[in-house]
Amino acid sequence: MSFRITCPVCGARSSTEFRYGGEVPENWREVWRRDNPEGPCRERWYHEFGCRRWLTLVRDTRTDEILSYE
Repeated sequence: MSFRITCPVCGARSSTEFRYGGEVPENWREVWRRDNPEGPCRERWYHEFGCRRWLTLVRDTRTDEILSYE
């Protein structure tokens, strides 16, 4: 499933241009434990086929809607 991510440098792009970097844990001691939550989740994405920068966003995992960018 593909959705669109707006890169601050390159603009709106298909999620297939990005590599998923995982959830951003609240407590870094739990970095290896992934909850796979349903609903809003803070995540890191790497723009592999674009500007090669990391971005953090909040995505609703049920709908793939991007709720906010950080």
